[in-house]
Amino acid sequence: MRLRAELVPRPGLAFPDVALVVDVIRATTTAVAFLEAGAREVWFAPDHPSALALKARGFWVAGETRGLKPEGFDLGNRPLEALAAPVAGERVAMSTTNGTRAAHLAAATARHLALASLWNRRAAAAWAAGRAREEIAYLAAGKEGGLGLDDAYTIGASLAALEGEPEDGALAALAIFRGYPAEEALGRSAAARALVGVGLAEDVRAVLEADRSALVPVLDRREGPYLVFRRSGP
Repeated sequence: MRLRAELVPRPGLAFPDVALVVDVIRATTTAVAFLEAGAREVWFAPDHPSALALKARGFWVAGETRGLKPEGFDLGNRPLEALAAPVAGERVAMSTTNGTRAAHLAAATARHLALASLWNRRAAAAWAAGRAREEIAYLAAGKEGGLGLDDAYTIGASLAALEGEPEDGALAALAIFRGYPAEEALGRSAAARALVGVGLAEDVRAVLEADRSALVPVLDRREGPYLVFRRSGP
């Protein structure tokens, strides 16, 4: 099994087999949290206006701009807030700066697509291993088009739970995972520093807990411009 890691999201990337998107700070962690809170579905919108358009259909709308909840949104992009939100049986629309966009990039070609974070890293890896034919590919959402230390670390932590032949990007992610404690890798990342700057250091601490969830948000279908994720797992 080929293990692949794309540490920077770039137009034109292709994912012919199984792909997992990682935006540990915070979109893929928050998506897990919404489904843990009982949300029926999480819809990744291509942009903020598309997310807000779902409000009229009864959706909760969550996301961020520069780390904070945008005007008109019900919730931010905060994992612990999502866990406590009264969304059981409801649908949630999400739009964020990096994570939801990376998911749309991967969805254009992936045979199977899911969302991974530290919270569900082993569960997501096991889900991927059970479906892949030739390749398991991780795509980092990164930080506004660049590499994010937080996502690279998380991908390395996820790859450590898999058996296969890692290519260069995967080897780099594994080296980062083995070279840093989680608190340092995530805490020194640009994403974490930006959250600390707007008073959301709690969110950085929240995403650190590894393997707290057996739930994997899996792409179920497309609805127009939206990617619809549902839970896989117990």
